[in-house]
Amino acid sequence: MRNKKQRSVWRDGNHFTLLPGSRCYLPAMQSAIDRARVSVLLELYLMESGRLTQRVIDALNRAALRGVSVRLMLDGFGAMQLNEQDRQRLRAAGVTLRFFNPLAWRGLSQNLTRDHRKLLVIDEQVAFTGGFGATDEFLETWFEIAVRIEGPVVNDWVKLFLHLWNSPFTRGEARNHSARRLNTQRIRQDATKTLPADEPGMRGRVVWGQGYRYQAIRFSLQHQIAHARQRIWICTPYFVPTLSLRRRLTRAARRGADVRLLLPGESHDHPGVRYAGQRFYGRLLRAGVRIFEHQPMFIHAKFSLVDEWVSVGSCNFDHWSLQWNLEANQEIQDSGFASQIATLFEQRFARCHEILPQQWRRRSWWQRIREGVYGTLDSWATRLR
Repeated sequence: MRNKKQRSVWRDGNHFTLLPGSRCYLPAMQSAIDRARVSVLLELYLMESGRLTQRVIDALNRAALRGVSVRLMLDGFGAMQLNEQDRQRLRAAGVTLRFFNPLAWRGLSQNLTRDHRKLLVIDEQVAFTGGFGATDEFLETWFEIAVRIEGPVVNDWVKLFLHLWNSPFTRGEARNHSARRLNTQRIRQDATKTLPADEPGMRGRVVWGQGYRYQAIRFSLQHQIAHARQRIWICTPYFVPTLSLRRRLTRAARRGADVRLLLPGESHDHPGVRYAGQRFYGRLLRAGVRIFEHQPMFIHAKFSLVDEWVSVGSCNFDHWSLQWNLEANQEIQDSGFASQIATLFEQRFARCHEILPQQWRRRSWWQRIREGVYGTLDSWATRLR
């Protein structure tokens, strides 16, 4: 499934806009769709029938009805709650709809591979990525962020989308190879475009993962942690880290780096995942890692800050994302953007309960039992490859 012709490349001349919270990114994305003139590419993991999905469908249908080429790629499992009526509305308006790896009677490991990426590209000129989905939880009850992308790096997002769109793992309407060639040609023509000369732009690259086969996101974070001089701040909603990541975090904290984890608190959509990750708290705290649990709403965002390097995207640092899922993040190397992310972290830390070492040592036996039970289940799950 890996696209051997494409690799992660740092590109200059981009502009990135941080969109924290659904009240920021949802209107920006809808406005972008409404302004589309040529094409809309949308890739989502979660899409469930409801209020938000109705808004998304309405925007996509308006674009399709005015002649814009609209392609919607959904995960075969994550879109199971999208009802047939909504699917027919999309098709009737002219939206091309495809599904990645629909569930079937076959090996369990193949069914576990999911497209967890989140991407919107407008006219191959503007892109959005983050951890967003089309379910009503994103309207008010979950905190999420996105980033708006302009510049040469948008072409890499288009290539990533098209590679999967034309993959044999994707099912749906017949493939349009002529459209793919047209887009690829346009990508080559636009590859040298940058921002105006009076705007220096920002440095960025697209980095992706394809389960156990290709873990560039994980390796990139590990590299940044190993070379961190000042700070390592990570926000992830599903924290079940690999042994190698845990070791790097503890080593960084012991050598004096400011290592902090921003994680969900009791308001969690999968409490068992939280308990499985909590079994690692003790060793991390003893090494000097600071752990903050977000209150009171569920924080679904995935973003990291290491010195002046930032990563925003779809990837959780758990076994599901790193061993099975297709993931994609936008990496940014820019002091100004890093400062914005640091401010966002500080705002979220202020809404957290910090787990202190002495308090954690006094946690209840019931809490310890939950960590052990769900930790064991997580260990079994990692062997399903």
